[in-house]
Amino acid sequence: MEFFDKLGKKASEAYKMTADKTGKLAKETKLKLKIGELKTQINEVYEEIGKRVYENHIRENDENAEQEIEEKCVKIDVLSDEIDSLLKECLELKDKKQCQKCYTEIEKEAKFCKHCGAKQEEPKKEPEILEVEVVETVEVSDTQKNADKNNEENGFENKDEKDVKNNLEETVAVESDVEIDRENTEKENENLEKTVEIESNIE
Repeated sequence: MEFFDKLGKKASEAYKMTADKTGKLAKETKLKLKIGELKTQINEVYEEIGKRVYENHIRENDENAEQEIEEKCVKIDVLSDEIDSLLKECLELKDKKQCQKCYTEIEKEAKFCKHCGAKQEEPKKEPEILEVEVVETVEVSDTQKNADKNNEENGFENKDEKDVKNNLEETVAVESDVEIDRENTEKENENLEKTVEIESNIE
């Protein structure tokens, strides 16, 4: 039973590898066809440029010629960039790269070109951007620090502590005044009640 299981796994792995290679080959073929079409377009633009240059030579003082030629050159630049992008995709599919000097196709991990011997420089990595948390701090002047220190040493409170203490003392004073007023009111009420009682007895 184990034998058949292993055989089945190997067959499955072989199928996946074959399917993967087939998929890559199909994609590479499509990319190469697209590259061929783009190269054909570039050759056509070359012909158009040559024809336009010759027409300008014959007619003389053709004001539009220079602008038209410039536009066609830009078109070639765009097509060439697209071809480069497709070539890179093809190389990625095959795990290969181009020599930085002679552009020969070489292995991706190769340090030197097998064709021209040129050393392959490692691509520069972009520096990582670190996020820095900004913390707001309140700076206390040296004079204030020294004043607070002297006050602590001499037994004095700082300004904020004095304000709190003064407010507390005022609150206590007000409460004591209210208590005194309440006691006086109670005494007056008692006296008034006694006076009314005496008057009623007299009557």
